[in-house]
Amino acid sequence: MVESHWHETHDGETHDGETHGDESDVVIIGAGAAGLSLAHHLTRTGPPGRTGPAPTVTLVEALDESLRPPERTWCFWEKGESEYEEAVVASWDRVRVVGRDGGAVVNGISPFRYKMLRSGDFEELVGRRLSGLPRVRTVRADVHAVRDLPGGAEVNGTAAGGRRLRLRARWVYDSRPPRELPRARSTLLQHFRGWFVRTAFPAFDPDVVSLMDFRTPQPPRGLSFGYVLPFGPRDALVEYTEFSPKPLSQGAYEEALLHYTRKVLGIGPLEVRGQEQGVIPMTDAVFPRRAGRSVFRIGTAGGATRPSTGYTFAAVQRQSRAIAAAYRRGDVPAPPPPYSPRARAMDAVLLRLLDRGRSDGTEFFTGLFRTTPAERLLRFLDGDTRLHEDIAIGLRTPILPMLRTVAELPLLPRRNVPAAPVRPSPSESTSRDEERP
Repeated sequence: MVESHWHETHDGETHDGETHGDESDVVIIGAGAAGLSLAHHLTRTGPPGRTGPAPTVTLVEALDESLRPPERTWCFWEKGESEYEEAVVASWDRVRVVGRDGGAVVNGISPFRYKMLRSGDFEELVGRRLSGLPRVRTVRADVHAVRDLPGGAEVNGTAAGGRRLRLRARWVYDSRPPRELPRARSTLLQHFRGWFVRTAFPAFDPDVVSLMDFRTPQPPRGLSFGYVLPFGPRDALVEYTEFSPKPLSQGAYEEALLHYTRKVLGIGPLEVRGQEQGVIPMTDAVFPRRAGRSVFRIGTAGGATRPSTGYTFAAVQRQSRAIAAAYRRGDVPAPPPPYSPRARAMDAVLLRLLDRGRSDGTEFFTGLFRTTPAERLLRFLDGDTRLHEDIAIGLRTPILPMLRTVAELPLLPRRNVPAAPVRPSPSESTSRDEERP
């Protein structure tokens, strides 16, 4: 492990107009969920007697405002309290799935709780923790290139005032979302729009999250559903979501939300207090986690988004903890695979099944929640189930279409993914990716 000397500077500007920080142990590109989580875990105090010194960390936050999305929502489930509990907006211990016929399955998820974070609260909390650490520095710049050097890597970009940025580190972690998806056999997009609403009268059960409500008009290919995170009897985040090949127009999302809130939920007069919108790739593509000898990709760029659901936040935390633990041991601090080969294989089967319309997706998911204990299903979605549990879950799915898909997948070529937005526009945000189905 290479130790570097760390010197605080006021503005980092040299006489030749180049902006840089002294060499650091780690440079993290991007100050979103993945970048901040990694900085947080790297700088935490490890077990006594089992760790070396904490690394010096330079966190590079985007200078271009269009590259920094508005506030968005991240959801996840876990046992006990989160290390980010101060930033948790709300949590629930029951979940609901509603079939197309209106039949509801409501399950408790103990010992888990389903939790919601707002990105602004998370960023403020982690930023406050990092700000008091002398070995952490944040710079604002737009990164143009990252390249390997002997014994490390260099990050080049542009800082405020057009000054050149040059940062060197032993290890670099890049969390910027990919502009193009890798080659894949199956790709759908999870795209959605949500309203933060307040109703005139009590309309929500604040103790239950509606994960999937299939009483929405279904698209020709894929599926759609409503998603409701209640904060109280009159307040909630209500979203319309599709798993399909292409996003909708703004007008189509608005029409779908009006239909869902008025015709399906029947919640009466409401005030829209905020909005969010996003696009998440659901693909069996392989996202390389290593971009050089000393350069790694993390977050969605490193494959942390679960292909079959769009959940990301929990996998980001697992990867961040593993990187930090490897660094403390003196090992190569590479991000591990976020999901097991078996989990990825099952995701590939499900995506192909939905993409080809071989099974009614609404019945598929409703059936899973109806026949599988919710606690086991959540562990399955986290890739934390054993083989016999996976087999038991698989037996509750449409067997013949699944077997046909399993047989054909090894024969299918991976193809370039047609151009589609994998980043929200500056007026949009990504909830669930950073998380949720």
